[in-house]
Amino acid sequence: MLLQIPKVLTADQVAQFRVRMDSATWIDGNATSGHQSAQAKKNEQLAEDSIEARELGDAIVAALGRSPLFFSAALPKRVFPPLFNRYQGGMEFGNHVDGAVRVHAPSGLRIRTDISATLFLAPPEAYDGGELLVEDAYGVQKVKLPAGDMILYPSTSLHRVTPVTRGARVASFFWIQSMVRDDAQRALLFDMDMAIVRLSREGPGSPALVSLTGCYHNLLRMWAEP
Repeated sequence: MLLQIPKVLTADQVAQFRVRMDSATWIDGNATSGHQSAQAKKNEQLAEDSIEARELGDAIVAALGRSPLFFSAALPKRVFPPLFNRYQGGMEFGNHVDGAVRVHAPSGLRIRTDISATLFLAPPEAYDGGELLVEDAYGVQKVKLPAGDMILYPSTSLHRVTPVTRGARVASFFWIQSMVRDDAQRALLFDMDMAIVRLSREGPGSPALVSLTGCYHNLLRMWAEP
């Protein structure tokens, strides 16, 4: 499932992030790459143990905790501490699949990567290129979102970032270990939850709504790894 989560950060928050990030020290993005990614990756990154990465990452995790849409789609068990990257001057990231397990070196946190996330921190008009291309069952999906919006997609997906030919593409990226490992099961639960939300507005307390809510929780009970 490929899903846009709008306005994870407000415009003011994005502006505050950019002030801190623009004055921070950037390093080679391959500092956190595996063998496969290192062959394709050309970008810059904030050091994952830098104070900027820690504090801005904590702010993103707090924002995610206030997003019912994120919780419904991801059913998060663990969230990898957000990382930050920048592409400019022709930088790109070729075709790759994210590693199945990520280890956060500063904390020792280890997660299974079920869902990948990119939170855009530069408006699309600020740079040319830099589209995130994700391959799924319906072909190649092109993603270039407003600053503050986030895209979620299965970590099993082949994906890439096209070369940035003008300006700078700035984003946060991270992974989620879900309580429900299987993407198809998560998509079904998400569709059911959205239907429950709509029915709650149209006819709260109806027997059909109670029944559907029970089915949702029984499927979650069957599939979840809390």
